[in-house]
Order: sequence, then C-alpha cells, then structure tokens
Amino acid sequence: MTQTDISDRKRKLIFVNIVISCIASSMLATALTTALPPIIGDLNVSVTTGQWLTSGYSLAMAITMPLTAFLIDRFPTKKLYCTAILIFNAGLLISAVSVNFPMMMLGRLVQAAGNGMLSSMAQVIILTIFPPEKKGTAMGWYGLSVGAAPVVAPTIAGMVIDVVGWRMIFIAALAIMIIALINAAFVFENFLDTVKTKFDVLSFVLSAFAFGGITLGIGNIGSCSPSDVRVWLVLIIGAAAAVVFAKRQIGMEKPFLELRILANREYAVSVAGSMLLYFILMGSSILIPLYVQQTMGLSATISGLVMLPGSLVTAVISPFAGRLYDKVGMRILFIVGSICMMVSNLLMGFIDMETSVWTVSGFNVIRSISIACLMMPLVTWGANHVRPEMTAHATALLTSLRTIAGAIGTAVFVAVMTAVAEGSAGEYGENASIHGVNVAFLVMAAVSAVMLLVAIIGTRASHLFRNYPKHAGIFLQADMQSRLDRLERTVGRPAKTEKGEKHLEREDRERARYYNKFTGKRWLDLTEYDMTLDTTHFTDEQAKEIIINFITARFPELKQL
Repeated sequence: MTQTDISDRKRKLIFVNIVISCIASSMLATALTTALPPIIGDLNVSVTTGQWLTSGYSLAMAITMPLTAFLIDRFPTKKLYCTAILIFNAGLLISAVSVNFPMMMLGRLVQAAGNGMLSSMAQVIILTIFPPEKKGTAMGWYGLSVGAAPVVAPTIAGMVIDVVGWRMIFIAALAIMIIALINAAFVFENFLDTVKTKFDVLSFVLSAFAFGGITLGIGNIGSCSPSDVRVWLVLIIGAAAAVVFAKRQIGMEKPFLELRILANREYAVSVAGSMLLYFILMGSSILIPLYVQQTMGLSATISGLVMLPGSLVTAVISPFAGRLYDKVGMRILFIVGSICMMVSNLLMGFIDMETSVWTVSGFNVIRSISIACLMMPLVTWGANHVRPEMTAHATALLTSLRTIAGAIGTAVFVAVMTAVAEGSAGEYGENASIHGVNVAFLVMAAVSAVMLLVAIIGTRASHLFRNYPKHAGIFLQADMQSRLDRLERTVGRPAKTEKGEKHLEREDRERARYYNKFTGKRWLDLTEYDMTLDTTHFTDEQAKEIIINFITARFPELKQL
C-alpha cells in the first residue's frame, strides 16, 4: 500500500491512535517511579527487590526492541499492531490484580514486551503513511506527545495514588488501551511490506543472555555480596554471551543487529553519551521519589509535585532540542548538558533532613535541563553519522543499549543507597537514610564527570572527508524562481515570494555552516567541487539521472548498487 492509497482522514485517525497508545504506554513506564514506594509496602518487599519493577521492565523492552525489526518484516501491520496492544493489555490486567511480587513482576514484563513492539512500530508506520513533505511535522508532534507524557506521569501518578491507590494507574491505562485496540481494528491496514525472512534464534537467545545476565548480575549486588555466586556467575554468563553475540554479528553478512557501525567515532560517542545519560537518569528518577516519600515521610502527591517543575522544563525545552542542535551544534549542547547534570547531582549530594523538598525540586530542574538538551540531540547526532541504510540498526542498537544502561543504573544506585544506609546506621543513626541518598548522588556526579569528559573529547571537530575518502563534491544551483517553485511543490501550498526567499536564504546559511564545519571547505567556492549543475531547466528526475551517471563514472564499483 502506498501513501496515496490512504485518505487524509484515515491517516489522521491512525496517527491519533498511535499517539494515544504510545502516550498511555510511555506514561506507565515512569509512573512507577512515584508508585514504587506504596507498591513495595503493599507487596511487602525490599526497595532493592522492588526496583526490579522498573529495571526489569527496561531490560525486557531492550530485549524486545531488536526483535521488533524482524517482526515488522515478517507479519502484517494490522495483525502485529493489534497483537502488541493485546500483549500490553494482558500485562496491565495482571499488574492491576496482582497479590504478590512475582505476579506484579510478570505483569511488568508482559507490558514491556507489548510496549517494546508498540514504540518501535509507531515510528516505522508514521514514516510510511505520511508523504515526504509531512513526515517532519508528524514526527515532531509524535515526539512532543510521547516525550512530554513520561515527564508528567510521576506527578499525575502521585495524585492518583493518594486518592484511589496505585492499582488505578494500571486500570486507567487499560481502559485507554482497550479503546485504542478497538479503534485500531477498524482504521489500521497492512501498510508495510512483508517478506519471508529466517529468524536468527541463536542471535536472539545470545542477546537475551547477554543483556539479561549483565543487568541481573549487577542488580543482585543490592541484595547479595559481590562474592556471591548469584552475582559473579551471572555476570560471567552475561559477559560471555555478549562476546559470542558480538563475534557472531560481526561475522554475519546480514546480522541480527549490526554492530559494525560502532566503528564510526561520532556514532560510538553518541551511544556512549546516551548510555551514561540513561544510567544516571533512571537512577535519579527512582531515588528522588524514594527520598521524598521514605526518607522525608511525605505523600506520593508531594513526591509528584517535587518532580513537576523539572517535568515542565523538560516538556518546554524538548520540542526545541532539535532546533538548538541545528543552531549551536552537538558539542556545546553535550558539554553544557553534562555540566548541568554534574552540578545537579553534586547539590543533591549535600542535602540533609533540614533541606526543603522544594529546594530539591529546584535541583531537579537543573537535571531536567540536562535531559532535555541531551536526550534527542544525541540520537539525532548519532543517526546523522551513519549511512542511511544503517539508520534502523543504529536506532535499534542505541535504544537497546541505553535502555540496558538505565536498568543497570537503577539497580546500581538503589544498591549504593541501601548499602551505605545500612552500613552507616551505627554512625549516623536516624540520618543514615539521607547519608545513603547523599553518597548515591555523589556517585552520580562522578559518572556525570565521565560524561563531561566524553563530551569534550568525543565531539572534537572531524571532517566527513576523513571518514569517507571516496567522495565527490557536487554543487546544485538554480535561479530563485525555480527554487521557489520547488519549495511550493514541497510544502504543498503557494510560497509567497518574500517569505519564500527568506526561507531559502535561511536554508543556505544553514547549509554553509554545516558544510564548512564537517568538510573544512567553503560552501560557495565552486573550485572546491568536482561538478556544478544548474538545475533550472531540469526536472528533479533528470537532475538525479545526471548525478548518478557522474558518480558511477567516477566510481565504477558503485554501478552494481
């Protein structure tokens, strides 16, 4: 099915369904940060055990995401999407009626499997059903909706918990997703092409053991001694599986997950930065509600309100993150964001029982500025430095690794807080709990310093020509009227001359800045190019054919492509 086969009305209905489904599922992912303390109390488990409701969820999602690429290629869109909602709904129902921790954990894992499929499919479907000139707008609204939902979820969850209890979080999400399922059954069609591809079972099993073993081993440190077999043996199994998995993927012509893109320095730095960010982010997202509710003895509503200012800051800045990236580049954003994260964690490392929770809320705002500046720009920066055909693998690999890092961060920082609090009970007495929080945030500050070092060293200017020695410089030009005509065809409505010219001038300035930064050459110096082509009297297809002929003549080995 092509884009022209879908009416505008159906396209909008599909888009609304995707946005609502993803908002409900993504909100639930962070609502548990506020709901965790009362759930731990009701199910009678420790904080170290209870944190697996969030870290285990993240782990299951990370394992599911690489699998989704195969599922999308193999099964019809409508059937797969509806199945994903059904799986997610089953997990919600299990959690809503759970009477013990294993039952709750099972519900969270089932939810993660469904959400992993939904979040991966959403972007693929949006990019398929919308024409090129509308994809950017659609993805922008999708990103704003899905990005804002998780940051306001803790506040809403806190209020719901105080009024009707934590089970209502799952019940409300289930009601929304049932409506989404019914709607999807009527409006969805099979938009994506399917092919019969062989599923690499061994690679999937190895990835599950690798991700699961490493995360489980580190998570067990919170309740076991490092010398305990449940720690070191599980870590060894996970590390061994990771090595075998990596060697298998590198040696395959068509790997389950393409790891060779990590050889690209900029992409590797973006992955490292994203992993460090999520390592800190998920840990602090758990520790702040625990501090407010358990250490300070305040309600879940207050806990949510403490997080609210930071959530609003993230929601306001996030939609403009891409524009900030275009204006100032990744280096400045990366460095400033890392500094904000380090400062926030250092300040949290020196709070005490007399510190107002609203002061803590202010520290969280600084942290939220860092998150807004780093999260999406790092993904964009990394994707821009890989070949277009590798974008799907690059996104899947980065998303999976940062999700795993978040799960590990949650386990590590809760373990640090718990171990320090228990170990210092004799010396600090009733202040042992706040001492544990202090030390955990100081460790986060140290990790933030590592992230800052990665930002300074990893974003030093590099030229595309160095990374791609086989290249050709082609400069396309046209008179102003031809460019305005093309602009009108692109946006789908008449382009007023004065406004259109200003738009094109702004584009030229951005192109010049980008070209100079990444090639070290001047934008309008035609002597720097291998070919210049005036496209005024050519159609787009004719210009494309001329360029292809020039490239294949210069690089004959590309003719087969």
